[in-house]
Amino acid sequence: MSTGLGARRVLVSALILSNVLPAWAAGGAPGGDAEPLQLVVVSATRIPTPQLDLASSVTVVTAEDMAAQQQRTIADVLRNIPGLNLVQQGGPGSVTSVFMRGTNSNHTKVLIDGIDVSDPSNANAAFDFGQLLPQDIERIEVLRGPQSGLYGSDAIGGVINVITRSGSGPMKLAASIEGGSFDSFNQTAGLSGSQDAFRYSANVAHLHSGATPVTPPDLLGPGEPRHDDYYDNFTVSTKLGLDVAPSFDLGLVARYTSTHLHYTGEDFSTFPALPAAQQSESNTDEYYGRATAHLVSLAGALDQTLGVAFMRNQTATLQPQTPEGLNTGERVKVDWQGAVRLAAAETLLLGLEDARDEISQPLSASTRIDSGYAELQSQLGEHWFSALNARYDDNDRFGSKVTYRVAPAWVSQASGTKLKASVGSGFKAPTLSELFQDFAPFFFANPNLKPENSVGYDAGIEQGLAGNAWRLGATWFHNRIRDLITTDVTGTTWANVGRATTYGVESFIAWQPARQLVLRVDHTYTEASDDLAHQELLRRPKHKGTLNVSWRPREALLLDLSVLSVSTWVDGNRDFSIPRLDAPGYTTVNLAAAFDLTRTFTVFGRLDNLLDRRYENPVGFLQPGLGAFAGFRAKL
Repeated sequence: MSTGLGARRVLVSALILSNVLPAWAAGGAPGGDAEPLQLVVVSATRIPTPQLDLASSVTVVTAEDMAAQQQRTIADVLRNIPGLNLVQQGGPGSVTSVFMRGTNSNHTKVLIDGIDVSDPSNANAAFDFGQLLPQDIERIEVLRGPQSGLYGSDAIGGVINVITRSGSGPMKLAASIEGGSFDSFNQTAGLSGSQDAFRYSANVAHLHSGATPVTPPDLLGPGEPRHDDYYDNFTVSTKLGLDVAPSFDLGLVARYTSTHLHYTGEDFSTFPALPAAQQSESNTDEYYGRATAHLVSLAGALDQTLGVAFMRNQTATLQPQTPEGLNTGERVKVDWQGAVRLAAAETLLLGLEDARDEISQPLSASTRIDSGYAELQSQLGEHWFSALNARYDDNDRFGSKVTYRVAPAWVSQASGTKLKASVGSGFKAPTLSELFQDFAPFFFANPNLKPENSVGYDAGIEQGLAGNAWRLGATWFHNRIRDLITTDVTGTTWANVGRATTYGVESFIAWQPARQLVLRVDHTYTEASDDLAHQELLRRPKHKGTLNVSWRPREALLLDLSVLSVSTWVDGNRDFSIPRLDAPGYTTVNLAAAFDLTRTFTVFGRLDNLLDRRYENPVGFLQPGLGAFAGFRAKL
């Protein structure tokens, strides 16, 4: 007899809280000597659901995964995820963008503990992944495919959902220190636990990279020195919870990040522009916070959460011979979500949101969005699972928008087979800069812009073999994007005239021959084209492959090998005076090792870009060569 959704969610919620979920796969040890724990996903349906039941393509990266590979920035984490191409304009802290399934860099919704962190003050309102550190993160869910039916604007390519650590049990203290190449010196400290009805977690992280070479030598004039990038990031965060009653609890998350980046900009006095002789400086202050009230009633049949979130980003930019630039963006959002258990295998999800985005520098403008969504999640018989959702957004600038998603899956646990498919729509609202920011007398905003629109499909199969010691799968995807916002024929304003198509295949093979050894290979094939110009879209490589091997030869020793290979792509030079050129592909190898001296103390080290490959991504920005790092970690 199949297990009902209600009972499953009780189980999976407990697993999330106990932090015992495996990093991948549904299987325990080969041979089935223990009942497997199922990986659980929240973002795909906005309620905890076993990944095996989902038709959506989602990758989950846990804190254990990030610790094994010793990843120090979110850019390090995301560059290995299937379906994503990460572009970082320099070393740590430089502007970092993600292109998901060939869509644009502002077509991905980014959430941190339920907070929408896209930056209203950014010209394209995209989130800069270069400023986010992973030290307090419990898990990252990367949900691919159009998801506006649940998440509204920005989710044409998908959703990246970041969940930070919660406290539980006796007080725990953790600290680490690390140093190495490029004048790196990083420290972390954390405190977590619970006392009676109170749960707490507090973390401090400092990342310093004082000398990262970024400018390619062939762009420097004779005798001209290269100025390396300097980056400093200080982040503090907390996550608190209070059980007021057995069925009612309050929560609070807060995060503050202060960063300082010195980088080499462009000297536009020459054509094409060359790297400037003097460095520029960018300083950011980011504030994120959300308070929640959570109530379970009607004997567990109704689960409600009311939340209030706030975010504020301020970036000050100093460039040679140029007045200081200041960009400030804010968002306040109130949301309510209720999950109604209609039957043991059927749940109705309802939600309401009210958000206000505002920018105050370099101009003052705002917009308000009221939204409502509904989703029906069902299990039909023993093998069929489905999720159907729809959403209505009312924007006071362009009017209303309706989006949807249908995602059925057929699962046979006996044979280890999963068939999945989905179709959904997405949209991206015009940014406040596109609507209101003029650059007279050469370029003007367009307050009459409409949202960008998309329809996306995918279909795939996953198969377990040899008692799930092997698991393999492939997913085909296709996206049609219309009304893209780009310059009009006059080149003096924005207009909804662009069209694009992206399609491809994501495939993987995972093998766990023993509990101590896990191997996984992923490959993504992507075609992304401008349908009007009939040209390949920039910065979308056709092929991307990753290999990860995690091996624990003895209880105290953990080894991790990761390989990333990216094919050629089309790019522009640094200032796009050459708009299209072929960029060579690259392959990097990283090796990490950690050894537990005692239950309390661990020494660790890693080699990044082990083969010392010299490559640029994007063109004109050199990525770091061989780097060696080592450190010490304590847990009390």
